[in-house]
Amino acid sequence: MKKIKPEAGQESVWDYPRPPAVEAVTEHLRIVFNGEVIADTNKSFRVLETSHPPTYYLPISCFKKGTLIEGTHSTICEFKGVSFYYDIKHSEKVALNAAWGYPTPKGKFSVIKDHVAVYAHRMDACYVGDEKVSPQEGDFYGGWITSKVVGPFKGIEGSWGW
Repeated sequence: MKKIKPEAGQESVWDYPRPPAVEAVTEHLRIVFNGEVIADTNKSFRVLETSHPPTYYLPISCFKKGTLIEGTHSTICEFKGVSFYYDIKHSEKVALNAAWGYPTPKGKFSVIKDHVAVYAHRMDACYVGDEKVSPQEGDFYGGWITSKVVGPFKGIEGSWGW
């Protein structure tokens, strides 16, 4: 696949750095699960890494009480450290390993302590501002795609060898 040239007001994920960058976000973020808003914030962070749409990390405190349930799954990121996963539950509906965070993130990623990222494809909807995001393909990647970012994105079959 060919790299898409960004238009005015857009970013190319191929201009994002490696190792990744982290930046504060003041855009309104919302997550809807089982028909109800379970997270709502104007203070979050996004991690930007070459070939990936942004991964948004929302404060744990912005989630409705009782919706984040600590899971048993964990992974390791060479940049951020050891992650731990959460199940998301609202009423009787549960999404297993649908969110993750870094309890002791490394280096510049220390700002995402007490924050979690959520797989958009496991929620009813996730929003950046008023725009409903499209999830990055694959169960491993957690990027949120909006009209402000162009790819191709890692994880899409046939794109850049992944």
